[in-house]
Order: sequence, then C-alpha cells, then structure tokens
Amino acid sequence: MIGDKEVHFAGKATDLHALQAHIEKYLNDDGFTTQASPTSDQGVVIQARKGGWLRDIVAADRALTITITGGSNDFTVRVGIGKWLEHLGVAVIETLLLSELFLFIDLADALWNLEIEDKLIADFTTFIG
Repeated sequence: MIGDKEVHFAGKATDLHALQAHIEKYLNDDGFTTQASPTSDQGVVIQARKGGWLRDIVAADRALTITITGGSNDFTVRVGIGKWLEHLGVAVIETLLLSELFLFIDLADALWNLEIEDKLIADFTTFIG
C-alpha cells in the first residue's frame, strides 16, 4: 500500500517508552496534535493529525498512525495513514489487531504522507541508533 512503511529493529536494546515519547515530541514540534493508546503487551499506537480548515474538510478522519510492537530488543515500527480513532485510549488491543487501521489514500495524500513518513523514520532511526 502506498504510504505504509514498516521498519524492523533487532538487537538495539531500545527503551520503547522513550521511543514513543521521542516520536510524539517530534510530531508535536512539527505542529501535529497527537494521541497515544496506553501501552500494552501488544504494543502502542500513536496518532497524529495536522489542523487547518482545508485539511479538516478534506480529511477530518485521517491521521498519521504509528504502531510500535514487540520488545526492546526486537520490535517493529509501522507508519501510515489511518482513521483518527476518537477512543484510541480504550481500544489498544483491538486497534493493534485491526488490519483496517491503515487506510488506502489518494495520490495527493500519499505524496504528503511519504514526505512526513520519510522524515519521521529517519529521525527515529537516528534516535534508536
């Protein structure tokens, strides 16, 4: 799917809570509003969306969606466009298991998303080391 990337890390001994905080700070600093599910054994979901009246009209329910699954020495980070979930905090297990978490997006959104994804992935890859 366009605009859906997955990066696997092994043997990095990464503090996943620190990684989550780093990703949220990166997105907040870039003008996104973020929300995150509570961490569970299945992982965590972070969602981010940018405001603006045109974006609100065109894609009110879309969000940049990041999932972190696995343990500190073997984990996967998946980044893509998904539906903004109003009750993300109470649905972490179901959210991580839903294949519909990531949506098909049109070309304009895909190009915007690819730019954001590439910058975000480069940033957290540097953070992880």
